[in-house]
Amino acid sequence: MAVIQVACAQCQQTDRVVKNGKAETGNQRYLCRNCKHSFQLEYRYNANKPGTHDRIITMTMNGSGVRDIGRVLDISPTTVIVHLKHFRPTR
Repeated sequence: MAVIQVACAQCQQTDRVVKNGKAETGNQRYLCRNCKHSFQLEYRYNANKPGTHDRIITMTMNGSGVRDIGRVLDISPTTVIVHLKHFRPTR
């Protein structure tokens, strides 16, 4: 039997990560019992990958348009607009 060491994407713990069911796409989900963060190792859709939202905000602040961001990140322009609508700037 092969064992895979899975590190939490949030707190980097490896000993407190357990399986937590399957996503709708069939990929395995994991739960960190240390920080209660739920995550996957593989994502089917590029918009769900960690860091995509931050890249959308950064590209927007640098003057890229919605269609350009969608083309570069390989996601739908509609998804870019949804991410931007839910963005709350911090003061």
